[in-house]
Amino acid sequence: MMLSLKKLTSAAAAPAILHHSRRLVRPNFITNDKLVGSFIPSKNPSQWTSNRFLDIYQLANKAAIEKERARISDEMSRGYFADFGEMKKHGGKIAMANKIIIPAMAATKFPALEVNFSDGSSLKLPITSSGNGSSADKLDVPKASLLCLSFRGSSQAMINSWSKPFLDEFCSSKETQLFEVSLIESWLLRRNPIKKLLLRIMKKPSPDDKKNVLQRQIVYSFGDHYYFRKELNILNLLTGYVFLLDKFGRIRWQGFGSATPEEVSSLLACTALLLEEA
Repeated sequence: MMLSLKKLTSAAAAPAILHHSRRLVRPNFITNDKLVGSFIPSKNPSQWTSNRFLDIYQLANKAAIEKERARISDEMSRGYFADFGEMKKHGGKIAMANKIIIPAMAATKFPALEVNFSDGSSLKLPITSSGNGSSADKLDVPKASLLCLSFRGSSQAMINSWSKPFLDEFCSSKETQLFEVSLIESWLLRRNPIKKLLLRIMKKPSPDDKKNVLQRQIVYSFGDHYYFRKELNILNLLTGYVFLLDKFGRIRWQGFGSATPEEVSSLLACTALLLEEA
């Protein structure tokens, strides 16, 4: 009787042992009494993809946070009062203009910038022969373009000191272009209803300009220009910036603030050299 009871007990225990052994097929690592992993990975490939996506997202998100943190730190280190202090010190003349043309091999590309005309139409600057800067026909690509940038209305007189002599000298040239660009960064003014209203009342070219082959084109760029400014090393927003570009959109000459007679002569001479380039 005792022998039969033992056999029955052994038979009953066998499934339990087998069940226990099956559980051991998937052993787990135990560290500090906590489950941390398994020898056998998930059989669901979609889970691997989602995990990788989550890792990439977290890395990208971290990089974006660091980038924004660096930007905030950069902008907080400089503000209106720093710009105003510089204006009082040198009147916006943060540096002298180039005396000679920048060699093509050493010249850097002007960053792409979308602008709007007062009628609401848009254009991408610079207009280049590579076709990357504009959808304009390649026959219309200028050999020399003068881009005058201003961030505040107070710098308009500075811009005029460059653009007027340029317009007078090359008024009959078909191979030059002149753009006066006002960059508007205010969050409120960038909203569509306000933006459309502003464009209607913005300054338009005078009738006298339309008599010339070379016309003064007044355009506006709405948006956040922080990284655009960084590429051009623009710090003071109260002064004016002038860039002479070749047909490939490369910066071959630049000036700042109000023009001196010597700087105007340099600008006109460098433009003439660009017009002679093949």
